[in-house]
Amino acid sequence: MTCPVKYPLLDTIDCPADLRQIERKDLPQVAQEVRQFLLDSVSQTGGHFASNLGAVELTVALHYVFDTPHDRLVWDVGHQSYPHKILTGRKQRMHTMRQKGGLAGFPKRDESEYDTFGVGHSSTSIGAALGMAEAALLKGEKRKAIAVIGDGAMTAGQAIEALFNAGHRDLTDLLVILNDNEMSISPNVGAFNNYLAKLLSGKFYNGIRSASGKVLDAMPPLKELAKKGEESVKGFLTPGTLFEEIGFNYIGPIDGHDMETLVATLSNIKSLRGPQFLHVVTKKGNGYKLAVADPVKYHAVTPFTPEDGMAAGKGGGKPSFTQVFGDWLCDMAKIDDKLVGITPAMREGSGMVRFHAEHPERYFDVGIAEQHAVTFAGGLACEGLKPVVAIYSTFLQRAYDQLVHDVALQNLDVTFAIDRAGLVGADGPTHAGSFDLSYLRCIPNVAILAPGDENECRQMLYTAYQHTGPACVRYPRGSGMGVAVDASMTLLPWGKGEIRRPAAEQQGKKVAILAFGTVLEPVLTAAEALNETDVLSVTVANMRFIKPLDTALVLELAASHDLIVTVEDNAIMGGAGSAVIEAMMAAGVCKPVLQLGLPDSYVEHGEQKQILAECGLDAAGIKGSIGLKLQSL
Repeated sequence: MTCPVKYPLLDTIDCPADLRQIERKDLPQVAQEVRQFLLDSVSQTGGHFASNLGAVELTVALHYVFDTPHDRLVWDVGHQSYPHKILTGRKQRMHTMRQKGGLAGFPKRDESEYDTFGVGHSSTSIGAALGMAEAALLKGEKRKAIAVIGDGAMTAGQAIEALFNAGHRDLTDLLVILNDNEMSISPNVGAFNNYLAKLLSGKFYNGIRSASGKVLDAMPPLKELAKKGEESVKGFLTPGTLFEEIGFNYIGPIDGHDMETLVATLSNIKSLRGPQFLHVVTKKGNGYKLAVADPVKYHAVTPFTPEDGMAAGKGGGKPSFTQVFGDWLCDMAKIDDKLVGITPAMREGSGMVRFHAEHPERYFDVGIAEQHAVTFAGGLACEGLKPVVAIYSTFLQRAYDQLVHDVALQNLDVTFAIDRAGLVGADGPTHAGSFDLSYLRCIPNVAILAPGDENECRQMLYTAYQHTGPACVRYPRGSGMGVAVDASMTLLPWGKGEIRRPAAEQQGKKVAILAFGTVLEPVLTAAEALNETDVLSVTVANMRFIKPLDTALVLELAASHDLIVTVEDNAIMGGAGSAVIEAMMAAGVCKPVLQLGLPDSYVEHGEQKQILAECGLDAAGIKGSIGLKLQSL
C-alpha cells in the first residue's frame, strides 16, 4: 500500500526487535508515525478506529520494554490491536484488513506468533494470561504474561473471576494492565500520579516492601500492623485498595499517552515478581480530533476521508434489521408501559439509542455482563414486567446457562431480540451467529422465530412479545429485501409458516424448499431459475417458526413433493433442517431431504455476500445444490 506520508522510523521496524533498537527519546515519534499509519490505512479499509488510536503509546511501550513474543502479550477483545499488528510484521498487509484472505480484525493465533491468544469476545485476557504465567512457572521458563484489558471489559464476571484466581499467587509473573479511557478519571492523571506510579513500581519501594516482609514474618502482630499501615497509605494515595485486597500490587493511574512514564513504569514492573496491576488512563480516538469528539461514532468505521471524516461512497436506503428492531421497541413501549429494554453494553449496535432517549427509566445497560443481563431479565419478569433483551447471537452463547436455568426452566416471559444471526462478514467467526438455532432449539419452553424480510421482523417481534414465555426473534446484520415496513403491528399465526410460491392451489410437485429466515430472498430467486422450464416444479415455503415448527406444513409438502430442501443461515448440525427431519421421522415419512446451511467449520471473515456465496447460500449456490441432488435421485 502506498501511503501519502513518509514514516522514517516506522519504515525501519518490521518486528519488535527492530523497535527495541530505536533510541528511547525517539519513541514518541514512533507513536506519532503509527498513529498516522493507522489513519491512512483504516480510512481506506474501515474497521475499529477510536480504540486503536487510544492504545498507540501503550502498544509501542509494551513491545519496547518486554521481550515479545517470548513474553506473552494478550489483548482483551482485540479491537485495539491494530498498532500491535503494525509493529509485529504486518504493516504491509494492513490494507487487507477484514477482507477475504486478508488480516483478521482481531488477534488470531495462526496469523502471527505475536498473537498469543485469539480473541473477539470480551474479558478473556486475564484468564488466558494467567494460564500462560502458570504454565511458565510449571515449565521453569522465565517469562512475563501481560493482559491488556479495557475498563468496559473489566465489568464482566469472567474478568473478576480471573482476578480473584490470580491474586496471592506470589510467584506468578502476571501483569494486568487496565486501559481505562473513561474521561471522568482524567483529572486524576498528572505529574503527581505519574511520579507516584514510578515510585510504587520502583526497586527502592518494592525492595523495602519485600525486605520488611521477611523481617516481620517472625513477628506476625507487627507484620499485620505494618500491612494495614501500608494499605492505608496506598489507599489514601491511589484508588487501588480493591486490587491490593485481591492480592495484586497496584500501580497507577498513569497517563497512557506519556511515553516516558509508560516506559519507565513498565521497565520497573518488569523486574517485579508476582501479580502486578497497572492502571493506565488513555483517551479513545487520541490524535484525531473527530474521533476524540465522538468516540462512539468512530469506534468502528467504514472507509472515510481523513480530512473531514465523511464516509466514502453512498449507503443504501433500506433500513437495517437493527433499525427495524429499534423502531419497534420504541413503538411497543408507547403501547405497553411494562416493557423494559436491556442491553449488555451494546446500545448503539443493538439499535437502542432512540429507546434510551425516549424511555431512560426503562432502559438498562448492564455492562459487558451477558449472564447477568439474562438473569436480571428473569427477575424483572417475575415481578410482572415485560423485559426485552437485545443481544447479539454470538454474545448470547455466553449466557447459555442463565437462559436455560433462570428463564426457560421457569418459563418466564422474556423476549430476546437476537441480532447478528448467521454470518456477519468482516468481523469473522468470533462474531458470527452460526449456532443459535442449534443451541436454542433443544431448550424446552423456548420459541424461536426467524423473519424472511424487514416487515415480517417487525410483526414477529410483536408476536413474540405477546407470547407468554421465552421467545426469540433472530435476524441478521444489515438490511433485507427492502420490503416496506408497516407502521401497524399484527399478530402472526403462532407456529405457522406460509407458501410463498407458487400460489397455494398451484403448488409445485417436484421440489419443496423450506426457507428459514432471510435466506428466503435467495431461495425465491433460485426457485425462479429452477422453474425456467417448468413453472410448477418448485414450491417455496417461508417457515417463519423454527420452534414450534409447522409440522403440518412440513408433512403436507413431504407428501406432495419428490424432494424436500431446507435452507438456513445456521450450522446444519442441529439446526432447522434437523428439526424438519425429526418431524418427518416421527411421522414415519421417508423422503429425500437436502439440508443447506453453514458447514461444520468456522467461516473466515470477508464481505458478507461473498462468504454466503462460498457457503452455497446465494441463489446460484442453492440452485446448483438442488440440481446436483435431483441428478442423484
